[in-house]
Amino acid sequence: MLFIHNDVVAEILNMEDCIAAQEQAFRDLAEGRAAHRPRSDIYAPCERDDGYYRWGTMEGYSGGYLAIRMKSDIMTWPMDENGNWTEDKYCVEPGTYCGLVMVFSALNGEPLAFINDGIIQHMRVGGGGGIGAKYLARKNATTVGMLGSGGMARTYLRAYCAVRGITKVKVYSPTKANREAYASEMSRGLNIEVVAVDSAEEALKGADIVSSCTDSMSPTFEADMLEPGQHVTMLGPMEISQDTIERCDVCIAQGRPGLTIQGDNIDHGVGHSPMAWIAGTGDERERLPPKQENTTGFKLDIPDFGDLVTGAAEGRTSDDQITYYHNIGNQGLQFSAVGGLVYEKAKAAGVGREIPTEWFLQDIRD
Repeated sequence: MLFIHNDVVAEILNMEDCIAAQEQAFRDLAEGRAAHRPRSDIYAPCERDDGYYRWGTMEGYSGGYLAIRMKSDIMTWPMDENGNWTEDKYCVEPGTYCGLVMVFSALNGEPLAFINDGIIQHMRVGGGGGIGAKYLARKNATTVGMLGSGGMARTYLRAYCAVRGITKVKVYSPTKANREAYASEMSRGLNIEVVAVDSAEEALKGADIVSSCTDSMSPTFEADMLEPGQHVTMLGPMEISQDTIERCDVCIAQGRPGLTIQGDNIDHGVGHSPMAWIAGTGDERERLPPKQENTTGFKLDIPDFGDLVTGAAEGRTSDDQITYYHNIGNQGLQFSAVGGLVYEKAKAAGVGREIPTEWFLQDIRD
């Protein structure tokens, strides 16, 4: 069995392979050869009076591998002096995080690997956005309007460059130093023109691909900023307004997220969680954020990628159409596809730390 650290994943996983593995898994799901359980979370009171503990899991099967992604977070929902409302998290202390992907063989049940989830998480989400652009953005798309300047904005841009001939990017995020640092790093790393701009409207103007990659708890741009021919995608469920969806001509979801389990302590849509089991008194639950009404959330009544590739739904048919890809839905499946790929690459390269498999086996039947 292997333990595969983030540094190893960064060395062996490239965006092109990440996109290809997910695309195949999504096709397999449409044809009944893959399966997944959507993300669900458990919330419990934590030591802070302005936050909550969150345990999250999601799992999937594809290509002979079963993977489960597990994460342990302290959640807060801060608002800055300018009214920017975000979702923040840490484990133990700000700046450290705990997330793991465990990979099993579906052939004989063998535990194969523990993988730090940091790089995989960024790559699988960015790669998902790249799949949307591959199928829905104009073939001649060369420019990106990027909202956000964090880690996800970096992997999203790498994914767009993997599927389209991107030559210029305009990036906006509320903190000037962050957007300027992003512009400098990504222009050097991708050898393209990346410029920092002073507003979301300026970032979107003239862009072929509109990419919102933030942890915002409210929409990041107005629907009337969109222009004919643009392709739009997102990171979080609160970034896109219902007005934006109505403005788009073609809307496709990555998958169909969420479960329909009902119960007294189950809530559909807490912050960025599609479904949550919640512990805590009434006073403690007041720490949780209220639901936002004019956002897409997690569930949209639109066709998904499976409908698109099987011909049940139509994609872009005109360069003037505005297309939208809801990059949420197949989280568990993404981790089996990319986790299995990382395991195979690590074995082939002889990297990762060996752990005795017998530590995880026992002779007592459960």
